[in-house]
Amino acid sequence: MSLYRDSAVVLRVQKLGEADRIITLLTRRYGKVRAVAKGVRRTTSRFGARVEPFCHIDVQLYTGRTLDVITQVQTLDAFGAHIVDDYQRYTSACAVLETVDRLAAEEGEPVLRLYLLATGALRALAGRERDSSLVLDAFLLRAMSFAGWAPALDECARCNARGPHAAFNVAAGGAVCAECRPAGSVRPSAATLPLLEALLHGDWAVAEAATTPVRREGSGLIAAHLQWHMERQLRSLPLVERSEWKVPEIIRERAAELGATQDPVASPAGEDG
Repeated sequence: MSLYRDSAVVLRVQKLGEADRIITLLTRRYGKVRAVAKGVRRTTSRFGARVEPFCHIDVQLYTGRTLDVITQVQTLDAFGAHIVDDYQRYTSACAVLETVDRLAAEEGEPVLRLYLLATGALRALAGRERDSSLVLDAFLLRAMSFAGWAPALDECARCNARGPHAAFNVAAGGAVCAECRPAGSVRPSAATLPLLEALLHGDWAVAEAATTPVRREGSGLIAAHLQWHMERQLRSLPLVERSEWKVPEIIRERAAELGATQDPVASPAGEDG
């Protein structure tokens, strides 16, 4: 059996047998890894509390035939201690972990940028210096950029004409010009797409100056765009506490105002939810 060591974020845990757990990790060098933590459900466990979701750890494992086995764990950042007592931050952090778990689909494939995005988002949520909704939306935009799904914001998604453009269409890939605008496109407020641009590039002065309705509309566009490309709904997103925020009703309401005949965020055929 070969030993290896890496830093990792704990994404989720599953019970195994009477005392063990399967821990899903996103590691810095090896990507997603599923490993067994033996005896961690016993009160005498040496590192049971260190392999809970949101933990950032230094972990040693040895390679098993089906699942690797965790042998040593050292805490690097106890993000969970500053997240779990705040519902809004907790649900935002759950959405971060679920998104990471979905995007890092292949085990053992290095995804350094996604690892850095995840640790950065959890650190920001635990630090409580920024609004958790803005932190989550910034993470989702950057995660989509990592996956190759970043929405077009300052150019037309179809013809690349420079913007700003008034319409946004999830299926088309983002902002669309008047000539390319498909049926079912929405017209966000003038400040919404600049907010998304600011979140994507880390311009927090602009992002934090946005009003609540603009933030709410931006969150709806981001969530709809992400779930369209994932072809399934994130279970944690509807639980995120946002004032009067719904996905994807906000976009459907906008489309209805325009007299659209097609649902801009309709589920693809065969989606399992």
